[in-house]
Amino acid sequence: MPQLSNRLQRLAPSATLAMSQKSSEMKAQGIDVINMSVGEPDFNTPDHIKEAAKQAIDQNYSRYSPVPGYPELRRAIADKLRRENGLDYDVSEILVSNGAKQSVCNTVMALVNPGDEVIIPAPYWVSYPQMALLAGGEPVIVEATFEQDFKMTPEQLEAAITPKTRLIILCSPSNPTGSVYNKEELRALADVILRHDDLYVLADEIYEHINYVGRHESIAQFPGMKERSIIVNGVSKAYAMTGWRIGYIAAPEWIVKGCNKLQGQYTSGPCSVSQKAAEFAYTQSQECVEQMRQAFERRRDLIVSLAREIPGLEVNVPQGAFYLFPKCASFYGKRCGDRLIQNSTDLAMYLLEVGHVATVGGDAFGDPQCFRMSYATSDDNIREAMRRIGEALAKLK
Repeated sequence: MPQLSNRLQRLAPSATLAMSQKSSEMKAQGIDVINMSVGEPDFNTPDHIKEAAKQAIDQNYSRYSPVPGYPELRRAIADKLRRENGLDYDVSEILVSNGAKQSVCNTVMALVNPGDEVIIPAPYWVSYPQMALLAGGEPVIVEATFEQDFKMTPEQLEAAITPKTRLIILCSPSNPTGSVYNKEELRALADVILRHDDLYVLADEIYEHINYVGRHESIAQFPGMKERSIIVNGVSKAYAMTGWRIGYIAAPEWIVKGCNKLQGQYTSGPCSVSQKAAEFAYTQSQECVEQMRQAFERRRDLIVSLAREIPGLEVNVPQGAFYLFPKCASFYGKRCGDRLIQNSTDLAMYLLEVGHVATVGGDAFGDPQCFRMSYATSDDNIREAMRRIGEALAKLK
């Protein structure tokens, strides 16, 4: 019987994409589904960025780009890091990739050997453990619970480190929880990391600008941590440019060179036109970023207030990103007709098929007590979705 490689046998399919596909199939059948499963801004890319892309086409930016990205874009990213984050990176310490997802995977593949351990706080983005497995590494999951606002403590990190630990993946603001590590929390984690040689942190900062608690803090800011940090970021969330596929790493030059070698063999450089649009996004007015952030904050307040009105849900207040991750375990063991809810995946499927709202079960994110909703949609959609969810959950007895 034909069989795929053992490498692929180790991987699980993306639960978020599966739920999105299922909701699309239901929509195609004429069912009115509100999709809150995918983490994608509902705004259009700002017009001035689109105009830059059109100009790039007219200027014939249509050939292969350098593997690490155009120098002009890498310089714009270095300027952004200096201006907004107080971090001093040379152009040689920046690599542009086909989306931040590739940036994360490049880093994991470049640093992790078979048998190496990768510490991942749960809840986590669904792809982190899968990327560790792809590299032959072993994901070490640290449970950061609802009660601790889904944030890993220094004590938990220290307890998880072994001689095999190579990499820690930290996402702030977080997907799926919206939790944000403050400066003192990051300093405490950095102190732990610096006590261990040959240990690195991948800081996924893709939601940097969707932040409701003030200035974004990066773990790379502390003495000794720039040499241990790989910052991942990109234009998809802040500038509503998900389909343009531009992400980057900022890291020590030896890591950038390794990722460049890897990228050169399996994708080469990112889309030329997208790079010119991203360069414009970073170098021109940031007013559009703030306008979208304000809209997301208003939606955050709306969905939190509506979710808190639904009996059986426990809700924290996300400090960033555009996700709500409510605790829903009180519904486990309940029924609606012949349908039994045993876990968060069952609950998400029930909400899709009965409530016609697409969410994602927390099992996929390493927390089976919760489920994820994206509020990157209109206020009207949020109100209607929460009404449907409330009605569907009320039927469970």
